[in-house]
Amino acid sequence: MSLLVVGLSHRSAPVSVLERASLSADAKIKLLHDTLAAEPAAEATVLATCNRIELYADVDKFHAGVAELSTLLAQHSGVALEELTPYLYVHYEDRAVHHLFSVACGLDSMVVGEGQILGQIKDALALGQELHTAGRLINDLFQQALRVGKRAHSETGIDRAGQSLVTFGLEQLAVHLPVDAWAKGKRALVIGAGSMSSLAAATLARVGVAEVVVANRTAERAERLAEILVASGTGVAARSVPMASVVDELTRVDVVVSCTGATGLVLTGEDVGAAVAGPAGLSPTPPLPETGAAPRTPWGLRPQTPAPRTPAGLEGAPAGLAAVDADVVARLRAAAEAGVRLADGGVARTIAPGAGAADGCPVEVLAGDGRAALTGVDANSLELHGTWADQGEAAAQRQPRKGARSQVDVAPVRLALLDLAMPRDIDAAVHRIPGVRLVDIESLAEASADAPMAADVDAVRAIVAEEVAAFGAAQRAAHITPTVVALRAMAAEVVAMEVARLDGRLPDLDERQRAEVTQTVRRVVDKLLHAPTVRVKQLASEPGGAGYAEALRELFDLDPQTVASVSRADAADKNDDSGRAS
Repeated sequence: MSLLVVGLSHRSAPVSVLERASLSADAKIKLLHDTLAAEPAAEATVLATCNRIELYADVDKFHAGVAELSTLLAQHSGVALEELTPYLYVHYEDRAVHHLFSVACGLDSMVVGEGQILGQIKDALALGQELHTAGRLINDLFQQALRVGKRAHSETGIDRAGQSLVTFGLEQLAVHLPVDAWAKGKRALVIGAGSMSSLAAATLARVGVAEVVVANRTAERAERLAEILVASGTGVAARSVPMASVVDELTRVDVVVSCTGATGLVLTGEDVGAAVAGPAGLSPTPPLPETGAAPRTPWGLRPQTPAPRTPAGLEGAPAGLAAVDADVVARLRAAAEAGVRLADGGVARTIAPGAGAADGCPVEVLAGDGRAALTGVDANSLELHGTWADQGEAAAQRQPRKGARSQVDVAPVRLALLDLAMPRDIDAAVHRIPGVRLVDIESLAEASADAPMAADVDAVRAIVAEEVAAFGAAQRAAHITPTVVALRAMAAEVVAMEVARLDGRLPDLDERQRAEVTQTVRRVVDKLLHAPTVRVKQLASEPGGAGYAEALRELFDLDPQTVASVSRADAADKNDDSGRAS
């Protein structure tokens, strides 16, 4: 059997394809069950994150395995195979191991070095264990990937090469300002209460927002996250609201981060347009009772110079809105009246008043790592909350194009939106609304591609290469171990038979003499077997050494059933020892 991975990621596929191919919790379960039902696969698990969908399996036939896994991915993702195939990549045996270890270290992440992927790998292993689709190979592989990732973060400065997607997204929203300065005193709305949303809420509290409002489909999860934030010691005010109140909350907040498992839009262009253009969006914001924050002028900005003349038909509209081409506003209003949304193919932009349109994932609590994203909160509490809240809900991400950067410098931003969901939570049409800035996955990918690579990346690559070689050697050595054990068991049986035969021929031997003879025979057999078994393990651990196990079985005429029984017992012990994903 051999390891095979078939998948697609932000490196191989556009965001639009990743968005459509995202897997729900039920789809992941069905995919794994169907993979095991397929003939080539003996065990499997799926790693599905905002930026990748990868199916790992232990297969006995390469070509049949690739065809089957590709078909299953297309079937359960809902994207036709002929459309999905150009974006798929395939890794086999050592290359598959190298790929997963690189992913675990953050080398294949959108933001190099981010550590959230370790938690997602842990979740993938836990799902395979829960469904009993992960066998010995998948368990060994994913457990080792977690250890390699933790080693990379502890032995190198890879953390300095990147950051969490939440932090990176906030930096893109803040443009040239330090995030702490940009966020200070702002009010934020976090939609969702899973791991990504928990990280977003924690990060916002840490960088100094005055208030975090949490909205979630399940009220209990939102309330729990708000309680954790209040207990964080950051001084942030936090409360929960039902999802039905999200549109109303838009008129009161400055920043929105959304990451839910919804299959449709959570915020439409009409919702956002009404929030920034309506009367509530114009009224001064009162001071926060929890923080005593000073009132702000309308739009959350310092007093501005008088706006240009209002186009006909837009009297009474906010100054920034009135300054935009009347056709844009007319289209938004028409869309709102018709109950539809404006589609734009996923482009995210910001429109500056008086200008035309210009192009414009969680708690850094790593699985088992014990690091919290905000001071004062127990890391395990936040991680447990996120895991509990997720319950298999898909997560992902979205952000603005680099082309908007020049416009953002002069654009007054009333509402900053960070969409970290896949499929997207926020209508891309909001980029047409003046005073709104949207950051999404696509623009995050473009921005991170320009980020300088840290020197520590080379050190991590060396660790990955070393660990891949060690893992391959261990797996090949483990492959021959049952044969060696069976050989020694056969030798022990021969010794026992010969000692019994000696007892029949020399019945007058006393116990001391019989024990000495028995020990002597055993030492002779052990010495004869020691050098060959040690050497065969060494040879088997090298590339191409798989044939040595078969040679031993043939040379010593070992019973295949005995070897198989040793393998089954060893696998059972291995699974008992490894337990759940750690």
